[in-house]
Amino acid sequence: MLSFDKGAPWREMSFVSVDVETTGFDREACRVTEVGIVRFERGQIAERWGSLINPGVPIPEDSTKVTGITDAMVADQPSLADLKWEIYGRLRDRLFVAWNAEFDWDFLQNELTRCGLTLPSVPILDPLVWARRLMPSDNRHNLGAICDKFGIPLENAHRAEDDAEACGRVVLRLADKVPVNLGTLLEGQAEWKAAQDAEREQRRMARAIAKGVDPNAPRAAAAPTPEEPKRQAGLF
Repeated sequence: MLSFDKGAPWREMSFVSVDVETTGFDREACRVTEVGIVRFERGQIAERWGSLINPGVPIPEDSTKVTGITDAMVADQPSLADLKWEIYGRLRDRLFVAWNAEFDWDFLQNELTRCGLTLPSVPILDPLVWARRLMPSDNRHNLGAICDKFGIPLENAHRAEDDAEACGRVVLRLADKVPVNLGTLLEGQAEWKAAQDAEREQRRMARAIAKGVDPNAPRAAAAPTPEEPKRQAGLF
């Protein structure tokens, strides 16, 4: 396994921008329907790879409305088990980048665990956390909104390869606004994320209190609204 030098500039390292589409939001119960992995080397795309995945379960209508992926489209596609080494090999020894990285990382981790593998130990970068930190006055921080702000094309949103490429291009646009060294960036990202999580929790509790609801009561999982798409969940 490649050892990552945390004192080195992360922009000089190979990174893969990753996106998965899924049957739903429950990371334990739902399955992956598409994977996209785009490798960047020194600011340039070196490889694009992606595949539809047969999840082995019916795709809910709500998921199809978001991604456009249907049962018919995946019926003759490989399972994730069929592609496990393809995926593992592309992630190994590279920085892992994803928009709301926890979502994609956890889904891939769960899928590979079912296949008897674990994800390689690599640094994880989440440009969603960066965008929230660097553009706090923006009302929306989903991938589409940030791409629009930067003029980055994203014609097929919620398709894995296209989302992955767009995410990687956002990383490059934000690169000179975050720490240069990998270790410093990872430390900063963790601090930013902790503060963002605390702020969102405070807002959630204030809304609950305003509605006369116990903010500490157990909450049922709910689908995100258009203003808070699935990629807005937390990191780590």
